[in-house]
Amino acid sequence: MTREQLIYIDGNWYTKDAAKISVFDHGLLYGDGIFEGIRAYDGYVFKLDEHVDRLFDAARAISLTVPADKQEVKDVVIQACRKNGITDGYIRLVVTRGKGDLGLSPTKCPQASMICIAATIALYPPEFYDIGLKVVTAVQRRNKATIIDPQIKSLNYLNNVLARIEADKQGAPEALMLTEEGLVAECTGDNIFIIKNNVIWTPPTYLGILDGITRSTVIALAKERGYEVTERPFTLYNVYSADEIFLTGTAAEIIAVTLVDDRVIGTGKAGPVTAELLKAFHAYTKGQGAKI
Repeated sequence: MTREQLIYIDGNWYTKDAAKISVFDHGLLYGDGIFEGIRAYDGYVFKLDEHVDRLFDAARAISLTVPADKQEVKDVVIQACRKNGITDGYIRLVVTRGKGDLGLSPTKCPQASMICIAATIALYPPEFYDIGLKVVTAVQRRNKATIIDPQIKSLNYLNNVLARIEADKQGAPEALMLTEEGLVAECTGDNIFIIKNNVIWTPPTYLGILDGITRSTVIALAKERGYEVTERPFTLYNVYSADEIFLTGTAAEIIAVTLVDDRVIGTGKAGPVTAELLKAFHAYTKGQGAKI
């Protein structure tokens, strides 16, 4: 018998069909809220402390009061996994400004809302981790940090969605986004790394990218294995001439890119450094985090 999915909303658990928010919620009306995408591996919620810390940092940045303390939020995540039988899966944690009115001011929203969804996920087919992804460069440029800082995982993802529409129209599963100055920033849902002569490059956060938790983990794992990792600006020239490229993200983990704007990268398959880091990442996730 299939277990019925249960979703947490503001202290209560609802079935999927019954889980609803108000049409006056500012998260819906204005994209006014924040979220975290979190993974569970082998009975543990991976990097739960880091995800919750980042959620509260984002909340502080947009003057949003999370309607629970950090431990209570962690408890909700663990409960969501238990109630849904998730030992390997994906958790989406959302905090919206809450119910208000049609006015823009958040002062009309007396109480924030918290939502937690735990489910299984497979962002890319398994074979893509061997053959790699096709990626296209989007015309849509990445938001500047002086406008909406991409380090805030806000519910306003239209910038990314517009770039993803470009990828979809070109039959690509991901799009590469550049800054206004033409520097490589990140993809619509993942951070990017390139490898040249065994040196690993990734854009610095000050260019307006998310400081991804998987990104930070991979940087540490690469350094432990003796690789030089440099956070530096680079252009499409460096992307096209790279020996290997891979993306990192909570859902994607580590996945190779083997075709960018119709240019073959490396051998056209996942390279040895990417494969080594993916293996190391999978080993590292075992038993890491909060036990479900």
